[in-house]
Amino acid sequence: MKVTIKEEKCMGCGSCPSLVPDVFDFNDDGFAYAKVDTVPEDLEDGVKEAIELCPTGAIVEEKSE
Repeated sequence: MKVTIKEEKCMGCGSCPSLVPDVFDFNDDGFAYAKVDTVPEDLEDGVKEAIELCPTGAIVEEKSE
């Protein structure tokens, strides 16, 4: 599983880094970003929850080809 955060949609609420700090963090501008290329399998449920709870829909799961 891979995820990206659309910075233009992120409002920096902090829900994703608080849910899955091993995957998400804040950049210097105060917006969240995914700090891993591929989400470890044991963290996928947390990332899916973060996607669902993101108030702006900024977290996007990348579809596999």
